[in-house]
Order: sequence, then C-alpha cells, then structure tokens
Amino acid sequence: MTTTQNTPAGTAATDRIDRSELVDFAAGILTALDVPDADAHLVADSLVQADLWGHSSHGLLRLPWYAARLRSGAMTAATAPETVADTGALVVLDGHHGIGQVLTDRARTLAVQRARAHGVGMVGIRNSNHFGTAMYFTRAAAAEGCVAMLTTNASPAMAPWGGNQKILGTNPWSIAAPAPDGKVVAVDIANTAVARGKIYLAKNRGETIPDTWALSPDGAPTTDPAEGVLGVILPMAGHKGYAITFMMDVISGALTGSGVGTQVHGPYEADQHSNCGHLFLAVDPAAFGDVAGYHARVGELINQVKDVPLAQGYDEVFYPGELEDRTEATNLAAGGVALTAQTRQELQQLATQLGLPTGVSG
Repeated sequence: MTTTQNTPAGTAATDRIDRSELVDFAAGILTALDVPDADAHLVADSLVQADLWGHSSHGLLRLPWYAARLRSGAMTAATAPETVADTGALVVLDGHHGIGQVLTDRARTLAVQRARAHGVGMVGIRNSNHFGTAMYFTRAAAAEGCVAMLTTNASPAMAPWGGNQKILGTNPWSIAAPAPDGKVVAVDIANTAVARGKIYLAKNRGETIPDTWALSPDGAPTTDPAEGVLGVILPMAGHKGYAITFMMDVISGALTGSGVGTQVHGPYEADQHSNCGHLFLAVDPAAFGDVAGYHARVGELINQVKDVPLAQGYDEVFYPGELEDRTEATNLAAGGVALTAQTRQELQQLATQLGLPTGVSG
C-alpha cells in the first residue's frame, strides 16, 4: 500500500495512505467476512470519506467494530431489505439487520426516485445498523439535485435533562441541499455536545477531552475520555439538545417500527442486534416550479454569510459543509488519509486474523 510522508501543521510527521488503496484495503476486510464486493466498497468508501472530511470519529476507527458484529451474526453480511409499506411517496423497508450504509444508500436512491415522481420522497428503515456519517448520504442526494434530510436513533449515551442515566442516543441528523456551481451545503449534527466517536478517538490518541463533553459514571464533569465513555455524554445546548434527541428517537425509531431509547444497541456491542431506525427525506426543488430561483437564493445566502464583517479572532466565515470540502481537498493534496497509530494497529490485527496483507503500517 502506497504511503506518502507529510507533516500536518501542529503534528509530528504522519504517514498518509492513498484514498483508493485504503478503500480497497477496507473493502477486502469486509469481503473476507462475506460482504458482497459492491456493498463492501460502499461501506469502505463511507468510512474513508469521513476520515478525509476530518471526521475520524466516524472513519476507519469503526471498521473493527463492524467486523466483530459481522462475525457474531448481529449484523448480516448480505443485506436484503424487504419493502413492508409503499404508498408512492413513502416507503418503509425492513433491513433484517443488514449493514447500515447499504440500507441507507438504498433509502437514498428510493427517496430521490420518489421525490422526482411526487415532489417528495420519504423512506423509513427498521432493523438497521450504524450507517457511519449521515452527511455521506444527504450530500449524495443533494448532488443529484434534491434537498435531503436523514435522521437516526442510536444506543444510549445521553441522560434525559436532569437525569444521570443513559437513556437516549446521540441520535444524529443531517440536512444537505444543492447550491450554485455544483456546490452542496450540508450539516451533520449529533445532539450531544460531541459525537461519542470523538470521545473514543480522544481515548485512542491519549488526549484529554473538554469538561463540557461528558460526565463520569458518578455524575461529575470529566476530562478523561475513558470516564466519558463509561459515563454520560452531555446534550448540546442543554435542555434543547435533550428535546431534539427525544424527537429524533420518535421519528427514527417509533415511527419506523424500530427500537427506541434503551432498546437500541451500538456498533461496538458485538453480539447485539442494533434495532435502530432511520428516516430519509428527499425534496425535489423542481416541484416548487422555480429551480433557477432556488439556486439563486441559496447563492445569495452563501454570499451574505461569506461577506459579513468578521468578529474578533476570526479570519473567515464558512457556510455549512465548506470546512469538510476544504479538509478533504487538503488531505488529498497531502497524499490521503492519516490514521492514528492505534487505528492502524487495530486494522493490521484484523487483517492478520483474516489472512490478508497488513498494508496500513505506512
């Protein structure tokens, strides 16, 4: 596997791995676990893309978790969704515990198709699994011309406001929309102060975390990511984040026929069915009768936020999704993905166990 030597600002020299080779490496691990080749490459691409965007908490860090779930049978290698409801604009799929990325990409395809036919398309998924970065799918729908929203519920990480027991997940959601000149505007948000994966990433890197991210198991603020993993992740914006999380569980879990709250299990629980649900919404701007006007208005909004006078300490204002685009371009120009030492080690161990070449050492 080809690597290049590059030194990102503020870090030690880091071996970077070419994107396409890293995708092939990760897909090889998945195919060795009986995942069909096309599905394996989709999952691998979604994880590598998260790393390229700078969201390593949802990148290849998670591949060993997926592998453990495939080995136990908690997640099914051959994903075969079943349509359980179809009203035209709305479709409900039973994922039968298939791979989350594969099911969500199927939902994206269906939602966009139905949006073009009906102006709006909505697809609910039950009995799914962790799908990685929500923005991966909403951006794809936006690139096809639709405004898209994706929601999911997740395993317990957050206490209800005022409580000290994990009941609700981070329950992230993403909205993406087409913009002028082939651009996409996009947001991907966990309703906690931080995505749980970022606490795992800090733990892998041997870093501390801000004391606003999590509580220790005894309910005290902590800067130790190991305690944060065992404790409770705090909601964003206090009670508002808790309320949004609750409602995301309603539309992702209760509405789709999936588990809710403590019935949902995480990707790191190797032997438990996830029971999570997703909801994918696509809207065709053409249905409003003014596509050119839509693009012009989005462009005007971008120009307004980019041209605003700057607050002290800031050099530039970014529109949603711009930072990810720039980070990806920077990483690709530098030679590809930089993995943490622990992630590289875990991937090497996984490849060795499967009798595959260990090509991520740099």
